[in-house]
Amino acid sequence: MFRALSIRNYRLWASGAIVSNTGTWMQRVAQDWLVLTQLTSNSGVAVGITTALQFAPVLLLAPWAGAVTDRFDRRKVLITTQILSAVLGLTLGLLIVTGLVQLWMVYVLAAGLGIVAAVDGPARQAFVSELVPVEYLPNAVGLNSASFNAGRLLGPGLAGLLIAWIGTGPVFLINGLSFIAVVFSLTRMNRDELSAQQRPARGNRSARAGLAYVRSHPEIALVMTVVGAVAMVGLNSQITIALMARLTFDKGAGEFGLLGSVMAIGSLGGALLAARRERPTLKLVLGAAAAFGITSILSAVMPTYETFALMLIPVGLAALTMLTAANATVQLATDPSMRGRVMALYMAILMGGTPVGSPIIGWIGEEFGARYTILIGGVGTLIAAAVGMIWMSRSVAVREAVQRAAERPLGTVTATAGRTPEASAVARTSATRQSAVKETIENSAA
Repeated sequence: MFRALSIRNYRLWASGAIVSNTGTWMQRVAQDWLVLTQLTSNSGVAVGITTALQFAPVLLLAPWAGAVTDRFDRRKVLITTQILSAVLGLTLGLLIVTGLVQLWMVYVLAAGLGIVAAVDGPARQAFVSELVPVEYLPNAVGLNSASFNAGRLLGPGLAGLLIAWIGTGPVFLINGLSFIAVVFSLTRMNRDELSAQQRPARGNRSARAGLAYVRSHPEIALVMTVVGAVAMVGLNSQITIALMARLTFDKGAGEFGLLGSVMAIGSLGGALLAARRERPTLKLVLGAAAAFGITSILSAVMPTYETFALMLIPVGLAALTMLTAANATVQLATDPSMRGRVMALYMAILMGGTPVGSPIIGWIGEEFGARYTILIGGVGTLIAAAVGMIWMSRSVAVREAVQRAAERPLGTVTATAGRTPEASAVARTSATRQSAVKETIENSAA
């Protein structure tokens, strides 16, 4: 289960990441609580706007961010993004501690964090492929998710306790300092042991090449479409859980943070299970999406705080199973020289659905009640999963891509029928240089 941890550089990466992930989740809880209870009178719309501003740059800047990730040294890019994130977190913490903070300042700093995250996200995803050999990549992706959710398990609970004891300001300061752990791990890596970053050939460095690549790979396009739809309507737990804790169950910051930690138990379980799989499948992505929709609907009708909390465990398990399988699917199906741009598009679709859905979800919570925010998201997720299953069963191109993936061994690249000329040039250039790359999605033909 922990094969990727046998590699020193990956161990350094994972150890720094878990500290930073814990701090990030602490800040997310503190930010929502700050906006919801200190700067507004329980305004779900304000929380939704804050979330939208933080995630919108990921959507808007994705093509440019992916090109930066593919053209420049990803380790140096990540060091830069971590330093900038630390500065922004510390700035907001100081504004809160000094009593100067206003809602518009939170909006501005949330947008700043979003701009940094637009570059940081695809760089993180693509950098993992430099830390481990291709046969370890699904395991590394699963362990990354486990680290993320270990932070999610620890962070909200710690944030709730700290908010109750000393207020929201110190939580932002702690998160700002947590980025130092990632910078330290990146600077301590043995660069000679990193896999060579495969740069895009001249003429294939544009953001349009990434779009062309995705269009010519229907299996990747299907995964991105389903994940984007689910992200828009269903992956808004930072808002829905806050509204449920505050408006439905009349709970405070400690109980709100505890809900995030309980959900992370299921998420961590899903990530660890994903780390055991050698290859993800498209059926797994769609099945987990359907399970996420069903469990979300059930959680929406739970009568008490305790039963709602327990129901969040299978919700987290299903959500992380879907996301981890989708992430590994896209990475393994992509040429190394294109991975930054493709993962930037994936992150834009995953996180970019949030700016669209968050204000709407916040408004639904205010007008109709917090339960409806989860209920509508669950129904929408089920519809997205059903559409994906129909697409997979009826699309000849998807079935052919799945068949090719099932028939070739791990680490090989074959030509894909139906590629655009630009995408074909990218594939030909990459195929002559790479040592191990592309394993597409599933073994459903078996």
